[in-house]
Amino acid sequence: MAGQRIAVIGSGGIGGALAEAAHDAGHRVTMCVRTPFERLTLQTPEGTREVPVEVATEPGGLGEVDWAVLTTKVHDVPGAAGWLHKLGDGRTPLVVVQNGVEHRESVADVRTPVLPALIYVGAERLSPGEVVRRSPVTMQLPADELGERFTELLADSAVRIKQTSDFRTAAWRKMLTNLAPNPITALTLRRLDVLADPDVEELSAGILREAIEVARAEGADLGEQDAEQVLRDYVELMPPTNGTSMLYDRIAGLPTEHEHITGTLVRAARTHGIDVPLNRTLLTLLRACKPMQLPTP
Repeated sequence: MAGQRIAVIGSGGIGGALAEAAHDAGHRVTMCVRTPFERLTLQTPEGTREVPVEVATEPGGLGEVDWAVLTTKVHDVPGAAGWLHKLGDGRTPLVVVQNGVEHRESVADVRTPVLPALIYVGAERLSPGEVVRRSPVTMQLPADELGERFTELLADSAVRIKQTSDFRTAAWRKMLTNLAPNPITALTLRRLDVLADPDVEELSAGILREAIEVARAEGADLGEQDAEQVLRDYVELMPPTNGTSMLYDRIAGLPTEHEHITGTLVRAARTHGIDVPLNRTLLTLLRACKPMQLPTP
């Protein structure tokens, strides 16, 4: 399925990594961005490379495309409304690659086929058009017709894609990977090395125990072993120099996605009458954080 026209909305770490994958699969990529840049450069474990992409800063400048990939965070979706309106023709499939479990809800007004997607990758935007990808890319998609088509779309790239018939469980399992590391790194302004601190490791275990109870009430097939596996993976497999999306946003002086990670969990817990004191405390502290003041150039 080479030679498709793909629009990637958002130029952060995820957008850059997926633009790279789409180009490697033989497709023509347009990145839909707010801040223009001349070229897309990725620092990868294999070396630094430039990825040929077109850059569009206004929806009116975007031609017809075969696929659209939304990589903005949930709270940034309103800012992408122009692009989504342009692409919401009922024909162009929209792949929603986001943290949390609100993939369809975040684009509820879009009248086009929606494919929710989960991504696992260590990627960070250093500046407009400059991304560092520290790990391979793995994705999970629903096992349906759209999921099969997108899997075929990236078949010639290095992305590993797994389709699942239980996307709800997969999404909540991914949520586990965000619920402890994202808030803790954002609040402490440290990278993943912080999770190896014994007291922080104990706190993380408690946060995830609460989350498992809520996830099960939401219909996810998860247990204590899933929480334990997440903690082991972060401490034993993830490079301690990696950060998280919430840490990167806080350092950049941007709003964090705490309402759609920790906030989603706390609201679901309230619905089911489950007490989650650790996660409520994190949410209170995250809401109280002020954006960091960046130095004036």
